[in-house]
Amino acid sequence: MKISFDEFNIKNVNHTSEFYNLNIEWLETYFYVEDHDKKVLNNPKKYIIDKGGVILFVLLDNAVIGTVALMPTLSKDIYELTKMAIKPNLRGKKIGQKLMTKVLKLAKVKKINKLILYSNSKLINAIHLYKKFNFKEIDVDKFSPYERANIKMELII
Repeated sequence: MKISFDEFNIKNVNHTSEFYNLNIEWLETYFYVEDHDKKVLNNPKKYIIDKGGVILFVLLDNAVIGTVALMPTLSKDIYELTKMAIKPNLRGKKIGQKLMTKVLKLAKVKKINKLILYSNSKLINAIHLYKKFNFKEIDVDKFSPYERANIKMELII
């Protein structure tokens, strides 16, 4: 399977619908779509790109099959790894690992010192992936934007 990557930019603004659809699928499968999700997914340019973040897309034959975002936090050198999703029929094929490798290289280029993420213990495969890439579990703080989050992890880069 030959995959490639693409960053959100003015040329591929049409990927916005794929970013939305991929994330809505897993949210509705495992949880529900929270208000914070709705804001970010309905306007990723405003909440991610315009604030200095990045959205990566995984492409297979020029079709979007996965995505992840690096969203700035209030601290300029800490970003949230968020909105990671792979098409359901392609999960388990190591696409998430390739996407993580790519996004971590990008984080180094952007001189990001720390990545954080919020997740849920129900997402066993996702937690396994994060641990494989050396994310460490830390206490979930009261500032979590997600009600479903019962796990917070960080990676010092």
